[in-house]
Amino acid sequence: MQVAIEQSWKKILNEEFEKEYFHKIVTFLKSEKEAGKVIYPPGRQIFSAFEYTPIDRVKVVVIGQDPYHNPGQAHGLSFSVPDGFPAPPSLVNIFKEIQSDLEINLSGKSNLQKWAEQGVLMLNASLTVEANKPMSHSQVGWHLFTDEVIRKISIHKDHVVFLLWGKFAQNKEALIDRNKHNILKAAHPSPLSAYNGFFGCKHFSKTNQWLQEKGQTAIDWQL
Repeated sequence: MQVAIEQSWKKILNEEFEKEYFHKIVTFLKSEKEAGKVIYPPGRQIFSAFEYTPIDRVKVVVIGQDPYHNPGQAHGLSFSVPDGFPAPPSLVNIFKEIQSDLEINLSGKSNLQKWAEQGVLMLNASLTVEANKPMSHSQVGWHLFTDEVIRKISIHKDHVVFLLWGKFAQNKEALIDRNKHNILKAAHPSPLSAYNGFFGCKHFSKTNQWLQEKGQTAIDWQL
């Protein structure tokens, strides 16, 4: 099956595209669109996280659940929205923690492409969603694909920082070799849970400290 995904990822994930579950995902998405349903993000942006962050550049992995389900917000990067859109509540709290942790002022820009281009893989567990229906594609098979992405990173890379925010993301810990990688866990940045351990986690400074200790360039979190 031909999948429009960045070449380094295509090479390492090629077997996944031939598996039955992936064929079922493609068939499902085609049938939903033929039925007139609106799917986010647009087709050309489903694999944007991989386009901006080839596997050889991956330094940090941020795991979200599924894309934003409101018009125009989803563009293939977890927690991020395109230029011109205000930051959703969880992203607002991420920015608050960055400002507190690193003592910097952010510009208000909510497009996280700059992070992705530096090696932060902004990965949602489900890569698509039906408009106005959160988690609507959580059972169509995407988790099989994105779990394999996490496994491949763990196997093929060294010294990656995995930011696992909330129980959903923390359930992915079993896929990661903690002898090679740094796993940082905290509450989800959602307004419902951010005060239960996300605020004050200092994951952004801890990430940069780890990367620098391993001889890598720190992430510029300034936007």
